[in-house]
Amino acid sequence: MKYYSLTNPSRKVSFQQAVVEGLAPDGGLYMPEQIPALPADFIQQLPTLSKTDIGFTVARPLVDESISDAILRKIVEETIDFEFPLVAIEDNVHVLELFHGPTLAFKDVGARFMSRTLRHIAQTIQREITVLVATSGDTGSAVAHGFYKVEGIKVVILYPSGLVSPLQEKQFATLGHNIHTIKINGTFDDCQQLVKHAFQDQELRQAKFLTSANSINIARLIPQTFYYFFAWAQQAHKHTVFSVPSGNFGNLTAGVLAKKMGLPIKSFIASTNVNDVVPEYLHTGEFNPRSSQQTISNAMDVGNPSNFPRLLKLYNNNWQSIAKEIHGYSFTDEETRNAMLNVYREAGYTLDPHGAVGYAGLKKYMEKDPDAFGVFLETAHPSKFPDVVASAIQEKIVLHPSLTELQNKSAQSISCSTNFSEFKNLLLEKI
Repeated sequence: MKYYSLTNPSRKVSFQQAVVEGLAPDGGLYMPEQIPALPADFIQQLPTLSKTDIGFTVARPLVDESISDAILRKIVEETIDFEFPLVAIEDNVHVLELFHGPTLAFKDVGARFMSRTLRHIAQTIQREITVLVATSGDTGSAVAHGFYKVEGIKVVILYPSGLVSPLQEKQFATLGHNIHTIKINGTFDDCQQLVKHAFQDQELRQAKFLTSANSINIARLIPQTFYYFFAWAQQAHKHTVFSVPSGNFGNLTAGVLAKKMGLPIKSFIASTNVNDVVPEYLHTGEFNPRSSQQTISNAMDVGNPSNFPRLLKLYNNNWQSIAKEIHGYSFTDEETRNAMLNVYREAGYTLDPHGAVGYAGLKKYMEKDPDAFGVFLETAHPSKFPDVVASAIQEKIVLHPSLTELQNKSAQSISCSTNFSEFKNLLLEKI
């Protein structure tokens, strides 16, 4: 399988090169040269297969021969060695829990797959790799733990000062060793722009062997397709719709990729907070990126989603095609809190604010399609947002034990402005 840049389709590289570069030198996102079709009997057999068999079969045609079957199977097995339960909370409404990994967030899967892939690549090329990543919350902790003490790899995490929860910050900013954290005096979009600019700076690329661990990296995107197959394996239904709480749109893009590979998903719901540039596009055909607004579902506070070009490409940049299969809804903080309270009171289930947006989007969609088999993604454990959740459900919540251990730790971050020259000097002189 070759990968090409969306900016310059004539530029084609190997899977290994696409992973190491993260973003093409021309600034384009990498896409697979073709979307592989999985065998129909594989889809039919999903309920009988192990998670490792499912993940390996999905990933194999997307990963070239530079990684052998044995190594790829081991990467997949280590990536998904926890559960992904599908839980019924109402008639035809199910939640797919993606928070059972080490940092209690769905991004553990992408980060673990990528760290193990890069470990293999670093051993092959015998050179230190520097991983750059911007985070608005859960990506930072997932990447930090996925790469923690991995030999031959340094990690640099950028995050917006004051705009991630204290517990999220402590999950990635207290580790040390090969994990370096930079607190940016700006928004997540500013952090993301600094990462993109770094990949286009030739001096920096010559000094550092850079790659990215954001969902712009194809090694993050591929394993996110597994979620949808895991859900289908637990409850196959021909009218299944997935509601995906969305910020950078990597998770939704992965879902569409799963559908294009043969998983018979009926449709998707792009559920966002007030940062609604994609729902707006789905309704109007106009894409108008803008500065992000702060919300209680902070990991989704993205005003210019990086994966949107990939999503468009999967539908041949055709608005009618994408709007036919993806429905978009946005919700205020008040609506998000109401969703959390209603689910807690009616079903006894505690949602985090991101999952609550996914639930609200699913319920909105099902007003016009009540016979759908609805699945929404719960992307983080609710105790990662104790104050927000407790306030919404009007009950005190108990912290997960792994979070309790963090309370007395202090973040070890360097502060930096949004000026690229300042950020570049930090990378060259202090990291």
